[in-house]
Amino acid sequence: MPVVRIALSTSVPAASRDIGACVYTAMRETIGIPEGDNFQIITRHGPDELIFNPTFYGIDRTDGFMIIEITLAKGRQDEVKQALFARITSLLEDKCDVRPADVMITLHEAGLADMSLGLGRAQFVEDLPPHLQNLSTADTRS
Repeated sequence: MPVVRIALSTSVPAASRDIGACVYTAMRETIGIPEGDNFQIITRHGPDELIFNPTFYGIDRTDGFMIIEITLAKGRQDEVKQALFARITSLLEDKCDVRPADVMITLHEAGLADMSLGLGRAQFVEDLPPHLQNLSTADTRS
């Protein structure tokens, strides 16, 4: 049950839904998110509301900068996370004409007991879904 937050500059011409679709597709392809597991919050921000350093870490960012934050169950290997970052960036470039240098992605990992799909229950603790069964249970429970 990843929750995705995407903060876009108002100068990004691509449609918010298209950008969200790229992120969802990348998650399905790289980290095994099941069909329909799509929860996103997409916001657009003016120049004074999305603050970033245009050259931090030697990366040349433009006004098309965006931040993608994904909260998901912990336990995935570094290589899987790197594949996710690369696929999101690739899809955004190919489908939405977004420069890779303008995409910042952060992952927030949570234990299975830290998430509720609704009804006030921690469903992943009660019944671990197949796509999470290959993650280290020692890493995901806490």
